[in-house]
Amino acid sequence: MTKPIKIDVWSDVACPWCYIGKRHLEAGIAALGDDAPEVEIEYHSFELSPDTPLDFEGSTVEYLSRVKGMPVTQVEQMLQHVTGVAANAGLDYHFELVAHTKTLKAHELLHFAKEHGKQLELKERLLKAYFVEGGRVNRIDQLVGFAEEVGLDGSAAREALESGRYAADVQADIAQARAYGIQGVPFFVLDGKYGISGAQPAEVFSQAITQVAGEREGSAA
Repeated sequence: MTKPIKIDVWSDVACPWCYIGKRHLEAGIAALGDDAPEVEIEYHSFELSPDTPLDFEGSTVEYLSRVKGMPVTQVEQMLQHVTGVAANAGLDYHFELVAHTKTLKAHELLHFAKEHGKQLELKERLLKAYFVEGGRVNRIDQLVGFAEEVGLDGSAAREALESGRYAADVQADIAQARAYGIQGVPFFVLDGKYGISGAQPAEVFSQAITQVAGEREGSAA
């Protein structure tokens, strides 16, 4: 039995294009229909903005204009554009609700979820919490709640977060991204050898998966 095509994804919970890229990947796989080869998706940690404060009190416009030094008009146009692209992917972004924060604890929880077979479900839940609901993805109480919602044990999740047991795994993912030369996310690695940078259209993922599957068949012949 052929092993699944591995898709490794470097991504951050606070990255708007990462949620869009997730949807495009899913659509690309779905578009292959019954001919779709089996795939295995694994998410890896990336900290898009390490200088983000733990708790920024203010809107996304205020954050990007004040902390990043971008003109307000430019920020508003950029957010409007991203919101439109997200809507086309079926996502309802609410940047006015987004609570900017460091995402390292969220990444620790994703490693915990991976160990318990729930990483994909938790990734979706955290992205929705951040971009749609204004959730605080750095606060342990909220993170434990999200973990429980996807079927993880809340007490075990809390212990993992409070102990920092997965902090080294998060840093190892970030170091691996650096070694690959990844400077922005999302970044997708197919079968350990093909890289796709950014939230590419669904057909790009369909074509790449089909190519990898075809190469596997050719080498097996």
